[in-house]
Amino acid sequence: MKITANNPKRKSWLEVSPNSDFPIQNIPFGVFLTKDNIMTIGSRIGDFAIDLGALHQLGYFKGIDLTDDVFLQDRLNDFIAHGKGIWRLVRNRIADLFDIENPKLQNKKKDIQQIIHLVADIEMHLPVNIGDYTDFYSSKEHALNVGSMFRDPNNALLPNWLHLPVGYHGRSSSIVPTGKAIHRPFGQSKPAGAENPIFGPSKAVDFELEMAFITTDVNKLGKRISIDKAEDYIFGMVLFNDWSARDIQAWEYAPLGPFLGKNFASTISPWIVTLDALEPFRIASPKQDPKPFEYLQQEGNNSFDIHLETFIKPENGIENKVNHSNFSNLYWTMAQQLTHHTSNGCNVVAGDMMGSGTISGPTPDSYGSMLELSWNGTKPLKLNDGSLRQFINDYDTVIMRGYCQKDKVRIGFGDCAGKLLPAL
Repeated sequence: MKITANNPKRKSWLEVSPNSDFPIQNIPFGVFLTKDNIMTIGSRIGDFAIDLGALHQLGYFKGIDLTDDVFLQDRLNDFIAHGKGIWRLVRNRIADLFDIENPKLQNKKKDIQQIIHLVADIEMHLPVNIGDYTDFYSSKEHALNVGSMFRDPNNALLPNWLHLPVGYHGRSSSIVPTGKAIHRPFGQSKPAGAENPIFGPSKAVDFELEMAFITTDVNKLGKRISIDKAEDYIFGMVLFNDWSARDIQAWEYAPLGPFLGKNFASTISPWIVTLDALEPFRIASPKQDPKPFEYLQQEGNNSFDIHLETFIKPENGIENKVNHSNFSNLYWTMAQQLTHHTSNGCNVVAGDMMGSGTISGPTPDSYGSMLELSWNGTKPLKLNDGSLRQFINDYDTVIMRGYCQKDKVRIGFGDCAGKLLPAL
């Protein structure tokens, strides 16, 4: 089935600024609360939110095999479970309805009043009920930096790293949408030179510049999926800040890995951008040496040219850009991550989320965490107001942004922003 929504010549009858993340070629999916206190599933074009529940009830999805209440829910899980064919039909239909050449909806003012909301008038919520969350560790540059910092620089990568996508199971209950403030966590840590650990607020709260993908129902328990089918089960992507408490993490890490230093909060951008929308921006992923096992081998362009940036905004201050990276820096692709995840028969269901791991590039200004940017606090960053940052200070807001651009079309994700408040 052809993706017609991506036509770069397509224009909308809704006004869209040239630098918007959400032109008619995007058509992301999310969940929002209207000013009338109605929760609905929606999409977005420019600064306008589209109520898909109203659009469906008014008959604009006629001919598409959708259940009556699929867009009248507070999460996207059921819609995602409909599968790739339905996602594509719905997205194509939305693009057609809002095309400037199509009068079917644009001339019906009464329908428009029910369907269209200003983004400024809505409140975004988590787009999916995230049943399970897995975080990978797939940036070679990040793994090399961390390995060099805490182990032998000459043997920074552990022996398994080049053979499989390393990952761990995280905590889905503490994933929050953009704009939700978090508190500095308490935990155990062992200060340098101390004989015994202490308990108290973390002194090394960090961000991790990541992206995450959302799955549909992938496999039954005990079954595997093949690498060539994996992307068919990926609904779309969000920006992802996997907040970390480095001092807590360093003390608790052995022998089982991440725990309280990672699970206190993670922030996602609320609009899920589909893989279909990202299709024009495919790019090659890094060459893999040694060659992976056959079940992980891919051909063609298996990554996406997504520009990523992180900003730190002090309270009552201005945004400070602290890095820029690219999603294509990841050594292991999404398809490889998902294929490996099911290679032992682990079942993955609609709404599960997979984090990429910190996305660092080859240069210091492309490092994806404060751990790397300040080299574990030894090289503090200087902000525009003259203040220094080893890690994130109380009342700092961390903002992540990402976008693709080609043929005068910009596809973006909106902000992934969270403010750090003092420990409770």
